Amino acid sequence: MQVLEYVFYLIVTLGILVFVHEFGHFIAAKITGMRVERFSIGFPPRAFGKKIGDTDYCVSWIPLGGYVKISGMIDESFDADYTQQAVQPYEFRAKPIWARILVISAGVIMNIVLAIAIFWGINYDRGKTVWETTEIGYVADSSAAQGAGLKNGDRVLRINGRPVGNWDQIYTDIYIETLGSDVTIDVLRGGTNVTILIPRDSIPDPGVRPLGIIPPSTEVLVTLVEPGKPADRAGLRPGDILLSLGGTTLQYDDRVREIVRAHAGKELEAQWKRGDEVLKGTLTPSAEGRIGISYGARYTGPVTHIQYTAIEALSKGVSDVGGAGILLFRQIGLLITGKVSFSQSVGGPIRIAQVATQSAEMGATAFLGTLALLSVSLALLNILPFPALDGGHLVFIVYEGLFRREIPVKVKLALQKAGIALLLLFMAFVLYNDIVHF
Repeated sequence: MQVLEYVFYLIVTLGILVFVHEFGHFIAAKITGMRVERFSIGFPPRAFGKKIGDTDYCVSWIPLGGYVKISGMIDESFDADYTQQAVQPYEFRAKPIWARILVISAGVIMNIVLAIAIFWGINYDRGKTVWETTEIGYVADSSAAQGAGLKNGDRVLRINGRPVGNWDQIYTDIYIETLGSDVTIDVLRGGTNVTILIPRDSIPDPGVRPLGIIPPSTEVLVTLVEPGKPADRAGLRPGDILLSLGGTTLQYDDRVREIVRAHAGKELEAQWKRGDEVLKGTLTPSAEGRIGISYGARYTGPVTHIQYTAIEALSKGVSDVGGAGILLFRQIGLLITGKVSFSQSVGGPIRIAQVATQSAEMGATAFLGTLALLSVSLALLNILPFPALDGGHLVFIVYEGLFRREIPVKVKLALQKAGIALLLLFMAFVLYNDIVHF
């Protein structure tokens, strides 16, 4: 059942992202008077589709993305037959430099527009809720935070010398503002200022493992209950608050997995709250230490809610996209310099499926936010100056515009084929990495 969910959300997520990207190329080509021969989701060979007018709308077998085949252009199909004929006015090569740049850039532009639109809608509809605390309520056992010396009750004052005033600022400063650098945290502990140093290489990827600090006033919220699993049979439902497992009171969500795994194959007493009613039940985790729920920490302490106007929400949406782009480029730089683990930082279809499914389980807003972040990633990775990517095509066009001569077709074909081959090898490695860490 879970595998089917992963496949479904992977198809939905990649389908939306690839369609939006390729539609950008398609509509820009139409606007500038170019003939589009094929609109493909996936790379050749062609699987199925239908031709309407001059364009073959189809799905192809290699799920690396998609492409729009434009007359008079070297692309993923490696078709160079047009070079044997006279230049036609509807061909890519017949159009001015600005039109060719627009068509190649349009996919990236559409992905950025999609991300801005999603963030704008989320910001306008939901606003922003700020957790008004800097106190550490709980430090998880064996976490990076515990290893660095942070303790329950510490109140964070500054991170790398910058004052912090709420929980959002703590995570922003640790994971974004200080990315690539060691982190110095000044805390107030029992009336005394204490400075904690956390080396950057000991700070885990938040998507893989949490830092290990949780604010006070949190509770364990059940977000998903899988049908037929132990939790479902015991009577748990989404929206319930887990109060205790195996006699251990739960204030923080990091204890759930530990307790469940310790009781794999054994009966486990559970207590939870639904509204004002306290319920009890017995469940038996599977041999793998699973009870069939998704959960998270819900903060119940003081908050400030910020509501945006339509213009403010749009501005915030642009800012969110910019912040995501900066973070991605920083991550790429850290990968190149070897400061972060490649295997832990790069994900393929399985990782995307996991993230998309988990976010969908948390609700439409979380899923759309994930879709926006993936759209930014797709846009920025596509604009890299690498053969077979949009950025590689842009390099060809800029070169031809500057030197006023066309790059030989044989050279373009060779670079395109080399780029596709390297992308396939990279995809194979990423898929293997996904399987290893699944």
